Amino acid sequence: MTTKALPSTEALRARTAVSVAFIAAGFAFSSFIARTPALRDALGLSTAQLGLLLLCASGGSVAGLPLSGPLVHRLGPARAVLAGALSLTFGLALLAVGMSVGQVLIAALGLAFTGLGTGVWDVAMNVEGADVERRLGRSLMPRLHAGFSLGTVAGAAIAAVCAAVGVSLPMQLVGVVVALPIVVTLAVRRFLPVPEAEAGETSSGSGVLAAWREPRTLAVGLLVLAFAFTEGSANDWAAIAMVDGYGESETLGAITFGFFVAAMTIGRMFGGAALERYGRVPVLRATAVIALAGLLLVLLGGSTPVALGGALLWGVGASLGFPVGMSAAADDPARAAARVSVVSSIGYTAFIAGPPLIGLLGEHVGILNALFVVLGALLLGLLAAGAARPRVPARPAGSGTGAPA
Repeated sequence: MTTKALPSTEALRARTAVSVAFIAAGFAFSSFIARTPALRDALGLSTAQLGLLLLCASGGSVAGLPLSGPLVHRLGPARAVLAGALSLTFGLALLAVGMSVGQVLIAALGLAFTGLGTGVWDVAMNVEGADVERRLGRSLMPRLHAGFSLGTVAGAAIAAVCAAVGVSLPMQLVGVVVALPIVVTLAVRRFLPVPEAEAGETSSGSGVLAAWREPRTLAVGLLVLAFAFTEGSANDWAAIAMVDGYGESETLGAITFGFFVAAMTIGRMFGGAALERYGRVPVLRATAVIALAGLLLVLLGGSTPVALGGALLWGVGASLGFPVGMSAAADDPARAAARVSVVSSIGYTAFIAGPPLIGLLGEHVGILNALFVVLGALLLGLLAAGAARPRVPARPAGSGTGAPA
């Protein structure tokens, strides 16, 4: 395939469009997850039953991630993002219906479609973001993932307002179902055009199976797994660590979580400059060390102020691994969809398996001791960081050479 030089204005429009896609994805996710107590009460579930219900969304995502590579390859990132958004929208509509009529099965099916759409949407927008990053010649992925974080904050804020003024979760979801397809449709129209195959060039398929056999792709997947585990552990357990481990109030636990999320968002907003100056591998290794220091301050600091400082370092250290891993997986645009699909499938297992693993350990040894397993993830991140080194895709003889993105 050939990739023609694009006018800077077209690339800049694509940057804005993919930013909107990331923000919208974060908003859609938090629009229902921020009100899980309302979901539990509407369906009359126990906390354990709610956990099982939410696994339907995780199961849908697990199914969507490996399917996303072939979909992006066949449809292009723009149509794949739209397909994922429509699946997610349909799922939220079913979830609203299930809560309204009190049917757990309908709600479970809705969450499965929501997870499926989330998985496809996630891979497709990361492929598009990496392509835009290459065209612009500067680091973009960390800021895009910061946009996702900002979208989750906005979605959670609207959910909180709706809860405060008495708007039911089904009614809130109706608003999301109406608005989301419109926003995403308008955004993907500004995505980069999909290059057409040259005369005589044959399609070799999506290449997902081949990507699962590539050592570098698997190593990048382990890198993303390590940093995703580091990030997910804080998302799920930082607040509880302060409450159970330090005997603080729930308010202080929420503040600790806020410190972590704010630091991670800031790290993603400004990490691009460090990546451009020092390169991926040194920055990833430095952030792993920063996260390690922050985690140790939380686990061994012995006082609340020290633990709060540790949460800030933990957030900064966890900020860049996931987006940089997506960039590394998409270095070769011809294989980007397949490799991002594989890396996402490996990395997202941390978000699925991490919380119950730490919860089971915490039940027996206490939450602070259980969080020591994150040290192992960070050591894995340090060892796998070298896999993110930019690679130059193979080029036909006589086509010249190119610099890595």
